[in-house]
Amino acid sequence: MTEIRVPNLGESVTEATVAQWYKSAGDSVAADEPLVELETDKVTVEVPAPAAGTLSEITAKTGETVEVGALLGQIAGGAGAAAGAAPAAAAKAGTVAGAGAGAEAAERQGTTGANAPVAAAAAGTAASGSAVEIRVPALGESVTEATVSQIFKKAGDAVSADEAVLELETDKVSVEVPAPASGTVGAMEVNVGDTVAVGAVLGTIAAGAGAAAAAAKAEAPAARAGTPAGGGAMPPAPSARKAMAEAGLSEGEVQGSGRRGQVLKGDVLAAIERGATAGAASAAPAPAPAPAPSAPRAASAPADAEREERVTMTRLRRTIARRLKDAQNTAAMLTTFNDVDMTAVMELRKEYKDVFEKKHGTKLGFMAFFCKACVQALKEIPAVNAEIDGDDLVYKNYYHLGIAVGTDKGLVVPVVRDADQLSFAEIEKTIAGFGRKARDGQLKLEEMQGGTFTITNGGIYGSLMSTPILNAPQSGILGMHRIDQRPVAVNGQVVIRPMMYLALSYDHRIVDGKEAVTFLVRVKEAIEDPQRLLLDL
Repeated sequence: MTEIRVPNLGESVTEATVAQWYKSAGDSVAADEPLVELETDKVTVEVPAPAAGTLSEITAKTGETVEVGALLGQIAGGAGAAAGAAPAAAAKAGTVAGAGAGAEAAERQGTTGANAPVAAAAAGTAASGSAVEIRVPALGESVTEATVSQIFKKAGDAVSADEAVLELETDKVSVEVPAPASGTVGAMEVNVGDTVAVGAVLGTIAAGAGAAAAAAKAEAPAARAGTPAGGGAMPPAPSARKAMAEAGLSEGEVQGSGRRGQVLKGDVLAAIERGATAGAASAAPAPAPAPAPSAPRAASAPADAEREERVTMTRLRRTIARRLKDAQNTAAMLTTFNDVDMTAVMELRKEYKDVFEKKHGTKLGFMAFFCKACVQALKEIPAVNAEIDGDDLVYKNYYHLGIAVGTDKGLVVPVVRDADQLSFAEIEKTIAGFGRKARDGQLKLEEMQGGTFTITNGGIYGSLMSTPILNAPQSGILGMHRIDQRPVAVNGQVVIRPMMYLALSYDHRIVDGKEAVTFLVRVKEAIEDPQRLLLDL
């Protein structure tokens, strides 16, 4: 009996609705034939049959909401489907009735023609576990390929249904590919770093009766490692494995802090500091003091190479590098600067932040003020909100503001759509939501497309001044920086004010210097006198 379960739908999707079944209970199905259609908030996914046989049971009815990994139905026959389709040939081969000891072993395991390899060999039959293909799932409407970033299982490893077999990385998100059935991993068709298209075969799983033996095979090493049998523990990172070998540590002596319990290099260093190797160090004789070098050490390329760590760039990092370099190569990029007195905004925020948070359930930050100020300036200087398309200038009468967010994996730019139509509270809630999704790796592709102008805040990292790079094909990007108490002249007197440097990088092919300077002055005026935002001045 082979289970049909809800596949992984992406890191940000946890449930779906059963839209329709293509088969009814009792119908024959072929391996990889579409059985049921699931519908999420954004996409529709077809769930293929994990094995050939007969659809014996439909557990989730049309219209029901199901979670990832939930049981949808069951297929009877499994690996024996081929034999079931040709009973005469199966009877002639004697795969069940004439198998002797092999048949008894199969009967004990509750199978028909899916004998374990050992039992099949003992019986002299040709029956074997069915091979279920592991394929690249749907990655989103606009994503057609991905890169294999990690492989959690190798050929011969036991795997249970829905256990992560490998990880794929697209330009924006990482997706784990689960096992479509329980069994033993057969041949892996891909290696780390390979680029694969949606629907491509990644490997195979020998499913059927061999799954029980494979699960038993996995119990011993899993118990030794201190993890549940069939658990989803990831192998140590390459740098961590090297560090463990050098320190003489085993995997069981290091507690992993990475994703799905993966051991990272920092975990190994922490284990060493806690004294994991203290016993071995105390037993070893004290090394003789090294003689002082009589001359400076000569340069040694091989020795330096041993202390280097070479890591393949992630797909996201390669995309960031390519896009930023394309922007430099294509646009006539220039940056203009100004400074802004943050006194008025800070006093306004200080006076109303508690009331604002109590009413709207979100904090009042500086970003909403800058978003509103930029929208106002973009309306006056439309060239900054435009782009070049061939020989045409495309002026956009809508204001989708990209907000740059730094993550552990790289820079992402989710888009606040129609920012001119949103209130301060709506802008703050949207940006806060993007921040949480970015940290958790749950941003959707459509949330990072269609921006017309970008704001980046290097001040949160302590930046005093910078020249931001355009987010192509946009023609402008505003850089915010840290707020410093600086002496400035006000009405003939030197006073201390909270000041921030602003930088506007722009494409000089479409934006003239006068327009760029005017844009930045309008932003400065709106921030220094927030009442102008309310009066649309």
